[in-house]
Amino acid sequence: MKKIFLIFTMCIIALTALGHGGKNFEASDIIKTMQTGDKLAILMVHFGTTHRDTRELTIDAINSKVKQQFSDIEFREAYTSRIVIKRLDAMGIIKQNPLEALKQLHADGYTHILVQASTIIDGVEMESLNRNVEEVSALFKDIRVGDPLLYSPHDYEKVIDILTSNSDKNTAYVWVGHGTYDATTAQYAMMDYMLKAKGHNNYFVGTIEGYPEYNDMLKQLKTSGLKKVVLVPFMFVAGEHAKNDIAEDWKNDLGKEGFEVGVLMKGLGQNPDIQDLYISHLKFIATHRKIGIMEKKATYEVTGEKQHLHHH
Repeated sequence: MKKIFLIFTMCIIALTALGHGGKNFEASDIIKTMQTGDKLAILMVHFGTTHRDTRELTIDAINSKVKQQFSDIEFREAYTSRIVIKRLDAMGIIKQNPLEALKQLHADGYTHILVQASTIIDGVEMESLNRNVEEVSALFKDIRVGDPLLYSPHDYEKVIDILTSNSDKNTAYVWVGHGTYDATTAQYAMMDYMLKAKGHNNYFVGTIEGYPEYNDMLKQLKTSGLKKVVLVPFMFVAGEHAKNDIAEDWKNDLGKEGFEVGVLMKGLGQNPDIQDLYISHLKFIATHRKIGIMEKKATYEVTGEKQHLHHH
């Protein structure tokens, strides 16, 4: 009986881990690994924005939520956009980039760091952050990076559930992402695919600088026969891109095509449920350690585990 219960418990743990990348993680509570004199800090990383109105509703809002939920842990933030940092600096607002913030944490005696970014996809911004972390990893006893909003299929499902909860079947909702020029733009197409797979046929995904492009989205939109459209920024902050590219360019272009167009001028970061999804990623890395690919390969060499897995 004990054995059955143990197997059941292990399955539950495995399922919980699967929601956040499955076999890539092992249970490891960062606080329990700390020794006397060690210090833990959280670093929230944002692309940033020069628009104060949306900054307060998104970046500042999630920051204060993290501070509340991790009230006894040192909190720091960094911005990744050098242009935003420069412009804010001219206004007398000083923001550090991730590398500066991490070096500062080391100088201040912090040994254990949890890093969580408010990026949407696992794209160039995450790649840049991971490189920064690699550069300074030797300075810390443990440094862990949380997943962006969309990482596992489970994340996509959660985001879809959150953002489609109050929809009108006779309205077409177009989620407009920033997009990226490399292979990671496929994540926007995956979101579009999953929306359709879940029966949300009045939802469409497009990007400003990637795939699916405006014309890809437009083709699908015309096929749907829907005439009323709501443009939704699929970005953490409704800043420059939302105000220029979406509220002006896309709105005008769709208007010329005969659609009745509205814009939901809200960044995803304003949605409390989206904020909580990011925080769940942060909580996950506080209790789980990522196993690197080389570490896994070393294990497979000894155990032959990978080959064994393929037979199931």
